Amino acid sequence: MRNKILFALTSHDRKGETGQPTGFYLPEAAHPWAVLKEAGFEVDFVSPKGGNPPMEGSAGNDALSQSFLEDSDVTRKMTNTPTPSQVKPSDYAAILFVGGHGTMWDFPDDRGLADIAASIYEKGGVVGAVCHGPAALVNLQLSNGRYLVEGKRVAAFTNDEEKAVNLDAVVPFLLEAKLRERGADHVAAPNWQANVIVDGRLVTGQNPASAGGVGKEIAELLKNRNP
Repeated sequence: MRNKILFALTSHDRKGETGQPTGFYLPEAAHPWAVLKEAGFEVDFVSPKGGNPPMEGSAGNDALSQSFLEDSDVTRKMTNTPTPSQVKPSDYAAILFVGGHGTMWDFPDDRGLADIAASIYEKGGVVGAVCHGPAALVNLQLSNGRYLVEGKRVAAFTNDEEKAVNLDAVVPFLLEAKLRERGADHVAAPNWQANVIVDGRLVTGQNPASAGGVGKEIAELLKNRNP
């Protein structure tokens, strides 16, 4: 069994023209990482520009985020992430698109990330995304030309949640609306409540509260496929 999972992290560090910093959102990487590590999987990282990707959020009282930041393997890999062109998709059983507002600017049109995800999926692997991470799915097409999300149930940061954080006029598009345009059946829970949707080998989560659940569902899919 391939026991490696690839986490895709944004390289974008500003929220539009606001000047506010952004990046990948720490708990949305740390929580699924903790679940997958416990399940026996190895996690690697990739980012559109490579190098050390920008991060939003702090560990605070979150023990899982603190463990992520203190893990020597994570530190080593995060210091110099490869670019998509340096990644071999066949090495991975799954890819997880980690959220954070930065993803809204660089994930949708990153051809390298899309090609990695499509390759993993079409060879029987799992594609996951949490919160704003599904921004990577809005233009992701399979070899038959269809969007991966077409006809599938998905969860992602909702229009209402974007309005609640006053960024609906800042992001380049509303993620829920764009996924619906691509033919997805977007399934929403009330703001900030955990919501993880599994449709075949696609696992998506609505918000930070869903991150650990996304990791758990990815692990279950992979272990059930490879007993």
